[in-house]
Order: sequence, then structure tokens, then C-alpha cells
Amino acid sequence: MRTTSTDSGNSGASGHGGGDAAGTAGDETRLTREAASQLDQLDEQSQRSTLSTAPGEDRLNVPSMSALGWARWIWRQLTSMRVALILLFLLSLAAIPGSVIPQTNVDSVKVEEFKEKHDVISPVYEKLQLFDVYTSVWFSAIYILLFVSLAGCIVPRTWQFVGQLRGRPPRAPRRLDRMPAYTTWHTGAEPDAVLGGAAKLLGKRRFRVQRDGDAVASEKGYLREAGNLVFHIALIVLLLAFAAGQLWKSEGGKLIIQGDGFSNTLTQYDDFKSGSLFDTSDLDSFGFTLDRFHATYEESGPEKGTARDFRADVSYWKGADGKERRSTIEVNHPLEAGDTKVYLNGNGYAPVVSVKDGEGRTAYRGPVPFLPQDGNLTSSGVVKVTDYRNAKGFKDQLGFQGFFVPTFGGSGSGSMFSQSPSLKYPVLFLTAYHGPLGYESVYQLDTEPMKQFKGKDGRPLAKKILPGESMKLPDGKASLKFEGVRKWAQFQIVHQVGNGWALGGALAAIAGLAGSLFIQRRRVWVRAVAGPDGRTVVEMAGLGRSESARLPEELGDLALSLQSDAPPVHEETGPDAAEDAADAADAGDTGETDCADTEATGTGTGGADRSPAPQVPPSRTPPPPGKTTEDSPQDGAEASPRGERQ
Repeated sequence: MRTTSTDSGNSGASGHGGGDAAGTAGDETRLTREAASQLDQLDEQSQRSTLSTAPGEDRLNVPSMSALGWARWIWRQLTSMRVALILLFLLSLAAIPGSVIPQTNVDSVKVEEFKEKHDVISPVYEKLQLFDVYTSVWFSAIYILLFVSLAGCIVPRTWQFVGQLRGRPPRAPRRLDRMPAYTTWHTGAEPDAVLGGAAKLLGKRRFRVQRDGDAVASEKGYLREAGNLVFHIALIVLLLAFAAGQLWKSEGGKLIIQGDGFSNTLTQYDDFKSGSLFDTSDLDSFGFTLDRFHATYEESGPEKGTARDFRADVSYWKGADGKERRSTIEVNHPLEAGDTKVYLNGNGYAPVVSVKDGEGRTAYRGPVPFLPQDGNLTSSGVVKVTDYRNAKGFKDQLGFQGFFVPTFGGSGSGSMFSQSPSLKYPVLFLTAYHGPLGYESVYQLDTEPMKQFKGKDGRPLAKKILPGESMKLPDGKASLKFEGVRKWAQFQIVHQVGNGWALGGALAAIAGLAGSLFIQRRRVWVRAVAGPDGRTVVEMAGLGRSESARLPEELGDLALSLQSDAPPVHEETGPDAAEDAADAADAGDTGETDCADTEATGTGTGGADRSPAPQVPPSRTPPPPGKTTEDSPQDGAEASPRGERQ
């Protein structure tokens, strides 16, 4: 930057004044240089800010967006592949607590035991809904967001795929020799005949073919994108099937003693849970009777006492007037009735007892299931007698509490634990109480409001009895007799819809994923033009969506098949050929060079003016590294593997 002084009044100043003027001019020059330096710095900063996409250091200018703009931005983020993968990863992480922490909808008893053992952390788990993971708010939020993300991704991709199916293969680029796979040769056939043969050949190989001028364009591998869509749709089907299975699901347990039956009505269940949309009218109509239960165990060796086989023989019927049939329920082979499956979960023993009251009449008689406490089926249980009269005729209630061991070790063993789960030496240990029974479970006895019977020595009454023996109460004629033992089995009755859809979705997801991984989207172009020597120059090129060694091989196979319609021209031998070779050597190109190999690797310049390579099939050698369509800026739009611009 330069400045010019126009003050003429200072021109005739004295020497001292001239010195002041010179100093002033020097100051102006210095200021001018400083200003120019500052302008240069500002200009440099401006250029840098133009080239850089980083925000400025002084402040961040964010354009304001309306509510609709923010909604569109959130929708784009939610339907992006990155967010979908993050949600899928979060869903897998969220399922971990459900497999580690006991769940209420699976086993409420274990949940209560966990709360008793961990009284400090249990309230935190309850607030975080970790005892009901799969119905919690945070798990449902991840689930729904993943569903919306997949749906928002599939819809536009489906329309885009439909447009690709309805579209035409992109026309051939001007420079086919810049494609990753390329080959060329000369032939004596007419260009129209070559293009017609190429279209027919590519059609037989299931390519979509389009002839455009002097070239044939073809495309194949649409099942790759179809596999992607099938995979995403299958994930949605799986999500819907799991959601339906939870919303319309019912699950209940039933303990059945050998000889008793079950009818699939709500009142028959020992415990019952269902989804929020389940209705009792959705229960399948069926029932069954436990005819016999088989259980075998290892009798010796290091695995003594280990179960070898559990099997329940049942007679079942379907519908109100269904014919009775026989079947067997095993651990991994449930009984199926409609959408309901009956699983075998456990087994145990039920001592058969009879109780006589103080008046000598039978107040109770029947099997009482005892619940196992260890692997050898040492079981605990209670016997409750609600209709009882003492020796004076007054109404009262009785309660017996104790253990049952299927194989007692003997009095000398000093233990009441069973030595084997097999029924070899059954023994029943009982204590007796009288008083109000309360409303506890049939497997529990609240002894707090009751009084325990005592023997003649003043000690609590307790006795060990064998089958056929009795336990007399100090109340006249009252007694309990141990009559025998029957087996029981625990069944889990599960009604769940959507299992077929879930299986179909899983299989479709695997098939779609395999298709998207192993099928390659690729394009092949064939161009045939008449050369200056009267022969036809045939060019073939291939392009894939991703790099693959199979593309050059496939192009070579197509070129060999096409040579039946476009046979290569054979070079003439003799003096003329030798002279041509010498001329080529003088021009810097030896006649020994394999033109077909050179062109197939993409190292030549391409074009119809190349010397043909007779009697040499097109090369299957892949192009050198780095040779892609980006090497040709002017043809990049035409050779783009996506085909957006043609």
C-alpha cells in the first residue's frame, strides 16, 4: 500500500522544517508498512479459514434451525447406520442383566431369595428395574428406537432399490482401458455381429443388458442389495415377533402327582403370569393326565446320584371333545397343543398319609408333595388338616412339618439327609402342631400362632416313621399314618405366539446376510468399433462395487466365450511380418510383446490403433494396484460403480 502527500505548503520549508518533513515521511512509511503487514496477515488468515473446515478460535457460529429443522436432523441421525449399530450394541448390553440377575417373570422365588441375601443393593436394583429387565422402561426405549431406526433405513433404501431395478445399466465409459479389469483384441467379424453375440452371451449369464450405440452395457448382482434389505427386514420381523411373544405371552406352573390330571384353565395353575395384551380366552383348550413318571439315576461311580433319564408318560386331549392320546414328555421334548407347550421341569416325592381326629374318624387322606432341598431329593413339606376335632369334640386344626428322605442312611449315620435320590429306604420325620393354620402357601406352615404337641417327657413331639407306621398324638385317638409314596412332576405351561415368525426371521436374516457378503454387484461393457485397417476392435471391461479377484477371471471367461462370435484375427507369417516387427522395434515397441496381456493389465494407453495379438486369448491377469476408475477424472462419472451419473 502506498500514500502520496499533496500538502504543497511544506515544500518551501526551511532546513529544520525539511528535517521534520523527512521524519514525518519516515513515520508515515513505517506506519504504512505496519498496516500492509497487518492486512497481509488478515488476508492469510482469511485464506486459511476458507480452506479449513475447523471452527474459528474466537467463536462458533452455528446457524439457527427451526423445530422442523431439528426434527429432520434428529431423524437423519436416528436412521443412520451408525446409530442403528449403536442401538443394536446397547440392546445386547441391556440383555446382560436379564441373564445374570434373577427375573420376576421367570422365577419370583429366586428374586425374593436374592432380596433377602442382598438387602442393601436390592432397592437400587428395584429402582433400576433390574428384576424386570425385559419390561423395563429403558430396555423398551432401546427396543423401540432400534425398531424405528431400522424402519426408517429400510423404506428409502427399498424405493432406491426399486428404482435401480427399473433403471438401465449405465452406458459404457469413453475409456474402457481405465477399468480395473480390461481386455481387447481384433476380429474380422462385423461390429453389429459382435455386439449381438455379446448381448446374447451376457443375457445367458443372467446380466441385465442394454445396447447403446457401439457398446453393450450389462449389470449383475442385484441380489446383493436385495440381501441387505432382506437382512434388515428380517431384523424387524424378529423384533415384532419378540414383542408379540411378550405382549401375548402366558406362563404358568403346575405340580401334578402321579395319577392326577390338568386342564388348561386359569384355576388349575399353581402360579400364572401373562403379558399385558393376553386374555384368558386365548388359552388353548387341552388337558392331560400324568399316568406314570420314570426317573433313573447313576447308582455307582463318581457320578453316583446323577440323573440319567426323566420321562413322564401322559394321556392328553385337545379340544372339548378331543380324542385321548398317549405321549411322553421329556426334558427337551415338550408336549405341544396349538401355541402352547408343556415342559417337564422337575420331580419329587409325595408321601401318602392319613390323619384320624380325636373322634376316630378320618379327617384327611391323600398324597402330600414335599419339595426337594438337595440333589438327593431330601425334601421338606407340611401336612395341613383343616377339618379336625379333638377328643372333646371341639373343632381345631392340625399342622405337621418335617422332612422326607427317599434313602435313609440309618440311625447310625447321624444325618437326616438322603443318601440317594432313588426310593430305597423312605423315611418321614414329622413334628405336630395345633391351632389356626392361617393362609400361608400349601408348602409352608406358620407356626407362630400354633402350639406344638409335646410328649410325655415334656419335649416337643417329633417322630421318625416308616411306610405303614403311625404317629400318635397326645390327644386321644388322633394319629397320622404313613401309608406310602407317590411321585410328582413339575410342568411349565407356556403359551407364546410368534415363534414361527421368529424362526423365519432368523433364517431370512442369515440368508440375507450371506447374500450381502458373497454376492458382488458388477458391470461389464463390450464395445466393438471398426478400426482404420478394416478390422473390428473389441474391448471388454468390468467394474465391481468392491475389489475382487473374481472379476478379472469372470471377464476372461466372458471374453473366451465371446470369441466364438468374434474370433481373433491371426497374424500372417513371412517376410512381411518380419519387416513389420522390425519397424515396431525401431518405433520402440518389439513385436514379441504380448499385446493382449499388456492391455488386460491396463498398462497400455488403450484405443483402437493397437496392434492385435492373434492366437492369444484375453488375459485374466488382474490390473496393477491402484488402477481404479478414479484414475480417469473425465470419465469418473460414467464409470462410477454406483451409476448415479451417466
